[in-house]
Amino acid sequence: MTPSPLRGAVVVLACGVIILILSFGIRTSFGIFLNPVTESLGIGREAFALAMGVQNLLWGLAQPFAGAIADRYGPGRVVAVCGALYALGLYLMAQAGTPGELMLSAGFLIGIALSGTGFPVVLAVISRSVSEQKRSLFLGIGSAGGSSGQLLMVPAGHLLLGEFGWVTALLILAAITCVTVPLAAAFAGRSGSSGVGVTRDQSIAEAVQEAGRHSGFWFLTAGFFVCGFHVAFIATHLPAFILDKGGTAAIGAAALAVIGLGNIIGSFTCGVLGGRYSKKYVLSALYLGRALTFTLFMLVPLSDASILIFAAVIGMLWLGTVPLTSGLVGQMFGVRYMAMLFGFVFFSHQLGSFLGAWFGGYIFDRTGSYEPVWWIAVALGLVAAVLHWPIKEAPVSRLSEQRV
Repeated sequence: MTPSPLRGAVVVLACGVIILILSFGIRTSFGIFLNPVTESLGIGREAFALAMGVQNLLWGLAQPFAGAIADRYGPGRVVAVCGALYALGLYLMAQAGTPGELMLSAGFLIGIALSGTGFPVVLAVISRSVSEQKRSLFLGIGSAGGSSGQLLMVPAGHLLLGEFGWVTALLILAAITCVTVPLAAAFAGRSGSSGVGVTRDQSIAEAVQEAGRHSGFWFLTAGFFVCGFHVAFIATHLPAFILDKGGTAAIGAAALAVIGLGNIIGSFTCGVLGGRYSKKYVLSALYLGRALTFTLFMLVPLSDASILIFAAVIGMLWLGTVPLTSGLVGQMFGVRYMAMLFGFVFFSHQLGSFLGAWFGGYIFDRTGSYEPVWWIAVALGLVAAVLHWPIKEAPVSRLSEQRV
């Protein structure tokens, strides 16, 4: 009996979720390593933040290439190689004794590894495994499932830190990351040249040119820059911000975990909403909600309760952008080169991530406060809310003609 397409899609979804849990979850736990690593190595926060910033930048720079290779030769190979590279980066990060070694391991190696184990490549495979009617739902489930990595891996990282110290904790995480290599087998034979609803009459160059002429592609790209700034700043600096204000390391780790919990709900909800309503309007509302949440967090007196409430709310708005943004790319341009095109959009996200991670450390080392960065985050949220409004969501004429 031939396995049903839906069963195969569920297998792809399950393996993709586990890969994202490890890839995204370990990445978001790096914030709790900031204090122990910098204190142990005797370096400033800017050095650690710069390594995180370079990680995000390399992730973004490599993403379109990883997406193009996955679209052309198959995502299984890309995920397997990058999973192994991720484990190597974590191992070398545990051996780091200088800012340069930290930059090489946490910055360059893990940055490149994330390009093949993160959302663009994995979500593109999930998109191609199902019909257009189920696509937004599956993207929402994949994003929510992957987002649960933050809920799982941040507490795990905090526990490992407390029990073994940062060096051994990173070595254990490196061993766990090796699981992504065999899971990549589920993606074999699922390149952009095959799958549900895939067309074959366009080259890579033509796909890039088509997207480059579409104003909505640029609005989407600019908006995703803001998402990267917000997420990287908070993930890298929120635990340290809480400590500076008199909180504990435990409440800082708990805040990141609560963000992860809210993110599961928010990502799934945004995936469902994206299948029922205009994705661009949902995105505008999401960024507006972030700006309001940051504002209230700055104005309300800081306490354990306000921190956890902030974490829960911002978690609901955290990466709901991913199923909506990736869904818009597939909706406007089709799924044939979705990994590559979303990779270009994601590069903008990572530029924002670089700036959010590095700029937070830069401002703190020079002013002793993160407050200016919080208010910049508010302003950027308002800008992003406006940018998504004029996007034309309809499929490009090439797709419309094919459906006639």
